[in-house]
Amino acid sequence: MSTDVGTNPPTVAPAAVSTVAGTGPSRPTPLGSAPRPKVGPGAPPPAEHAETAPWWRVMCLTGVDYFSTLGYQPGIAFLAAGLLSPLATVVLVLLTLFGALPVYRRVAQESPHGQGSIAMLEKMLPRWRGKLFVLALLGFALTDFIITITLSAADASAHVVENPHVPDFLHGQELWITLGLIALLGGVFLKGFSEAIGLAVALVGTYLTLNLIVIVVALVHVAENGHVVGDWGNALTVQHGNIAMMIAVSLTLFPKLALGMSGFETGVAVMGHVRGSEDDDPAAPAERIRNTKKLLTVAAITMSAFLIASSLATTLLIPAKEFAEGGAANGRALAYLAHGYLGDVFGTAYDISTILILWFAGASAMAGMLNLIPRYLPRYGMAPEWAGAVRPLVCVLTATAFAITIIFDADVDAQAGAYATGVLVLITSASVAVALAARRAGQRGWTIGFSVIAAVFVYTTLDNIKERPDGVKIGAIFIAAIVVVSLLSRMTRSLELRTTEIAYDAKAEAFVRDCARRTLRLVAHDPEHADAGAYRAKVRKIVDAHDLANAGDLVFVEVVVPDYSDFESRVEVTGSVRHGEYRVLTVRAATIPNALAALLLDLRERTGVRPHMYFEWTEGSPVAQMARFLLFGAGEVAPLTREVVRRAEPDPRRRPHVHAG
Repeated sequence: MSTDVGTNPPTVAPAAVSTVAGTGPSRPTPLGSAPRPKVGPGAPPPAEHAETAPWWRVMCLTGVDYFSTLGYQPGIAFLAAGLLSPLATVVLVLLTLFGALPVYRRVAQESPHGQGSIAMLEKMLPRWRGKLFVLALLGFALTDFIITITLSAADASAHVVENPHVPDFLHGQELWITLGLIALLGGVFLKGFSEAIGLAVALVGTYLTLNLIVIVVALVHVAENGHVVGDWGNALTVQHGNIAMMIAVSLTLFPKLALGMSGFETGVAVMGHVRGSEDDDPAAPAERIRNTKKLLTVAAITMSAFLIASSLATTLLIPAKEFAEGGAANGRALAYLAHGYLGDVFGTAYDISTILILWFAGASAMAGMLNLIPRYLPRYGMAPEWAGAVRPLVCVLTATAFAITIIFDADVDAQAGAYATGVLVLITSASVAVALAARRAGQRGWTIGFSVIAAVFVYTTLDNIKERPDGVKIGAIFIAAIVVVSLLSRMTRSLELRTTEIAYDAKAEAFVRDCARRTLRLVAHDPEHADAGAYRAKVRKIVDAHDLANAGDLVFVEVVVPDYSDFESRVEVTGSVRHGEYRVLTVRAATIPNALAALLLDLRERTGVRPHMYFEWTEGSPVAQMARFLLFGAGEVAPLTREVVRRAEPDPRRRPHVHAG
C-alpha cells in the first residue's frame, strides 16, 4: 500500500475483515508457555474437581486452630480479668455471636472461593493505595499465623513439662521443647505435608470429647460444693461493689480475651473444601455458601459454650496463685482440672490430646501461610516460582518462629497480646469490608449494623494494642519485610514481559493480517492526543525521521493502563479507524513498555515477519523516567521496550525492530 496515510484512508482487505469479523474475537495467545493463573481478588474460581468434604468435616479442619485455644484461653482469661473472667468471657461470646459471626457469614457470601476479607478490601481500594493496604493486612495476617505456631508450641511444651510422668530433666526446658516442636513442624513441611481432614476430625472429636468430660466433672464438683459460687460472688462484691460495676469493668477487660475469637478468617479461607451442590453456579456457589455459613455458625456456638463453661469451672475451682507464672495451671487450666479430678491416667490422655491438636494448629497455620503468600504477592511483582517454592519459604517461616519464640522465651502469656492483635486486626478489616459491601449494595440497615460492629472491633483492637503493643511491633516487622521484598522483586523483574496472554478483536486481527503482507510498521502514540492533527503530525515526524518511502503501512499503537500498580496482566488489543483514515491498535495492559514488547513478539509469531515499531524520545531525567516506569508503568518507553525485547529474545536475528528518533 503506497498511499499517504495523512491524505488517503488506509486500504483494509475486505476479505480479511469479513473472515475475521465472522468469527469474532480471536482466542488469547499465551506467551512462551501456558498462562499463569491469575491471583488475588480477581482470581477465577478454583477447579471444580478440587477435593471437597461435608461442611462439618471441614469445620474440624478450622477447629484445630479455633478449638485448640481451649488449651490456654481459660488461664489467659483469668490472668487478664481475674474473678471477672466468666463475665468478661460472656461479653466476648456475645461479640462473637452477634459481631464476628454475622461479619464472616457475609464474607462467605461476598467471597465464596476462599479469598477472604482481604480480597474484598483490595477490590474496593484501587491501585497502589489498595495494594499497600493489603500488604499491611498481610503483615498482621502473618503475625496471626506465626504466633499461632509459636503460642501453640509453647502451650504444648507447658503440657509436656507439667505432666507428672515426664522425666525431671525436662522441667524448666520449655524454650528448648518449644523450639524442638517448631523445628519438627518445619521438618514435616520440608519433607512434604498435606492437610488431612480425616486427621483433623479425629483430633477435634477426641479433644472436644475430653474437654466436655473435664468440664462436666468440674461443674458437678461445683454443684456438690455450692459454697464456691457464694465465695466467688462475695469476692466479686468486695472488689467491684455491684453487678453494674462488674459489667462495666468486664466491658473494658474483654479485649484482653480476644484470642478466643481466632478461626473465623481460616473458616472462610477453606471454603474451597466445603462440598456444595452439583448444580452450584461456579461463580456463585449457593449451596457451598450455605454450608460454609453452617460451618461458621456451629463452630462459633460450640466454642462459645466451651469458653463460658471452661472459664466458670476454672475460675471457681482453681486457686488464683496457680494461674500465675510458674503455677501448675499457668497455660493449662483445664489440664490442671483433668489431673486433679480425673487422675493422672486421664490427665495424661488429655495432655496428649492437647499437645496433638496444638501441634496440628501450628501445621494448619503454616499451611495457611504457604497458601496466603502465593495468593497475593505475585500480583505485586514477587515471582510465582519464588512464592511457590515451599522449602525455602518453610525455612524462612520456621526461622521467624524461632526468633519470636526466643524473644518471648516461649511464654504463653507474653505472646497472647500479639496473637490477639493479629486476630483482631483481621476481624476489624472484615467488619469494615462487609460494611462497605453493604453500602455499595444499598442495604441501609445492614450498613448501619455492620458499621456498629466495625466500631466495636476498632475499639477492641485499639484497646488491645494500647495494653499490649507487641502484636503491632511484630506486625510492623512483617509489613516492612513484605514491602521491601515486594519492591525489590518488582525492581529486579521490571524488565520481564509481565504478560500472561494476548487477545485481539476482529478488527485488530484484520489490521495485522493486511499489513503483514508487506511490512508491519507500528507507531507508538500517546492516547491522550487523539485529534486528527496529532495523528497527522506524528506520521510526518516518523516518515521524516526514519526516511520512510511512504506512510501507507503505518498502524498506531496506543497503550491504556487501567491499573499501573498491577505487575502482570492479560493484554487486550482492539482495532479502530480514527478520523476515517488512521488505523489504531488500542492495547490495555498493566505497563506500557512491557506490553509493547509483548505485542511485537506476539506479532512476529503470528505473521512470521519481524515487525518495526517507531518511537519518539521522551524528555526528562533518565532517573525520573525509570522511577515513573517502576511505579506507573510508563517512563522512557523506547529504550525500555527495546530492553524487554532483548531480554525476551536472545537471538538478534529474530528480534523485532525498535526505532527511536
